[in-house]
Amino acid sequence: MMKVAALGECMLEISNAQGPHLSKDMSCRFSYGGDTLNTAIYLARLGVQASYITALGHDTYSDWLLTEWQSEGLATHAVDRSRDLLPGLYMIQTDATGERSFQYWRAQSAARAFFSDPNQVAGLATALADLDWLYFSGISLSLMSEEAFEAFLMVLKAACQKGLKIAFDSNYRPKNWPNAAAAKWRYIAIFGLCQIVLPTFTDEAQLFQDGSVEQCAARYRDLGVAEVVVKADVQGAYVVDAETSGWVPAVPVQKVLDATGAGDAFNAAYLASRFDGANVQYSASRGHRLAAEVIQHPGAIIPLTAMPDERGTV
Repeated sequence: MMKVAALGECMLEISNAQGPHLSKDMSCRFSYGGDTLNTAIYLARLGVQASYITALGHDTYSDWLLTEWQSEGLATHAVDRSRDLLPGLYMIQTDATGERSFQYWRAQSAARAFFSDPNQVAGLATALADLDWLYFSGISLSLMSEEAFEAFLMVLKAACQKGLKIAFDSNYRPKNWPNAAAAKWRYIAIFGLCQIVLPTFTDEAQLFQDGSVEQCAARYRDLGVAEVVVKADVQGAYVVDAETSGWVPAVPVQKVLDATGAGDAFNAAYLASRFDGANVQYSASRGHRLAAEVIQHPGAIIPLTAMPDERGTV
């Protein structure tokens, strides 16, 4: 069976879906999330043999996270454990339209310390050795120091020469970077190693000044990326590979409760379908179906019972 790993940072999640202020009783929902972790969990739910590469502490919350991930079928053998650090924490507040705002407490997280250490990053070579695919994002790259990124690039190039394939979501978050030029430099260094990229158009327009979704896809193809899936919110997704190009419409949703994790879920369903041999159009349609379900629930990870029933789809 194909082996896939996602790499990045997971944080503890506190969410309040009652508007811009906490309710009088201060009630909140406690969970966890992180862009690549969300994708990894949905990949595992969709039958992919998936693992997660990150770092946690030796505390009760870290133990709880590992137990939760393992219960989802996600392999955790590549999770590093720090004796001195803890998981990061973030809080989501959503308004009546499902739009989100975030507050983060992550400067001293175990994952950030791990990915900023070039020696630790160089050690990822062992974790990548028996993988078929590695998935990560621009947020994963933003965790790394300059020295750690150089080490990561060397590890990736060596692994790709041995057959590793890479799927990447640019997921550009300006607050995570010292400036746009720093993000561009790292992204461009990665693009040449990727087989699949799954960017969001609003991110791309902000960072690369793309004037249209089609221009965004063409830029990636010109850089040598074989398969591009540009997510464009309610418009759907624009898919391009060697055989076809065109729009795949989104699934309409009457009311958006919380948009957290929608793109991550789309990526998981798209990749799971592609790994199973489906074409790009069907894979994007499956991505839309899962994303549409996710935005009707609070938090990034929906209940297992809410996963779309794919029986009868083609």
